[in-house]
Amino acid sequence: MEECKNLGLTKGIGVSNFTCKNLEELLSIAKIPPAVNQVSKMAIAVELNPLWRQKKLREFCKEKGIHVTAYSPLGAFNTSWGDNRILECDVLEEIAKAKGKSTAQISLRWLYEQGVSMVAKSFNKERMKQNLEIFDWSLTQEESNKISQLPQTKGLNVASAFGPHDWLLDLDAEN
Repeated sequence: MEECKNLGLTKGIGVSNFTCKNLEELLSIAKIPPAVNQVSKMAIAVELNPLWRQKKLREFCKEKGIHVTAYSPLGAFNTSWGDNRILECDVLEEIAKAKGKSTAQISLRWLYEQGVSMVAKSFNKERMKQNLEIFDWSLTQEESNKISQLPQTKGLNVASAFGPHDWLLDLDAEN
């Protein structure tokens, strides 16, 4: 990929679902650091949303100049690998109701305010439109504080799903 960048075949290099440890290893040998780390709900190790905030990863990436993108940050309901815990979160629903917004809009706005870009999937035109209507309002400090106090729950605990192998335990511990 570095050769592609050097030849002008790409503008940047990105990685997907890299943990801080993965990024440290990469940065120790890379001549060109990645421009972005896309994190995904469907990854067994890394996801990013109000219920799994990845503060350490976001801070590490910011310090290293790596942008973070959240792929499928609303939980990917109705997929084989997703769930509905984000859209059914009582605190997010309460904030949404008070602001006259959807729970998805609250979640997406929170990500935006963290400096994270996102790829929210939907086949519903009304929800697609709503997902774009997050830029002309803000969360209050109180609302942000409520979100920051939500219990951290990862969609999938790797070791519990695949067995307590040392490297899987390390992966779960890092996240």
